[in-house]
Amino acid sequence: MSQLKKARFFDREFKFRAVVRMLKGESPSALARELQLRRKLLYAWKDAYLVGGEEGLRTRGRPRRDQAPGVPPEARTMRAELLQARKRIAELERKVGQQQLENDFFAEALRRVQAIQEGEDAQDELRSMRSSRGKRGKAN
Repeated sequence: MSQLKKARFFDREFKFRAVVRMLKGESPSALARELQLRRKLLYAWKDAYLVGGEEGLRTRGRPRRDQAPGVPPEARTMRAELLQARKRIAELERKVGQQQLENDFFAEALRRVQAIQEGEDAQDELRSMRSSRGKRGKAN
């Protein structure tokens, strides 16, 4: 039976030291092997550092209310600006997609309502024609 690995906890200082080593030019692959973690995690820490500085390297758990993310901090580098722009673009694309779904839903609902109303109008016209024929027939 396989044993489950215990989740590792990395404090802000550990993350900061790893990011600094990456920024100084050390190979991410070698650093990941040495620290026994995934390169992807190192890149995520680096991106968080570039966007929010040392404060961007969150510790474990949910941030306290006074640390809640509000307006993102001002970008410090071109890469950080690019990351923020990509994040904003993805957010706006999700919003546009949601609005497109809503538009499609309401367009279909409107089409169905109009079809029902046209059917009712046709029935009303037919009834009107029948009743007017009946009245002419009685008058003659």
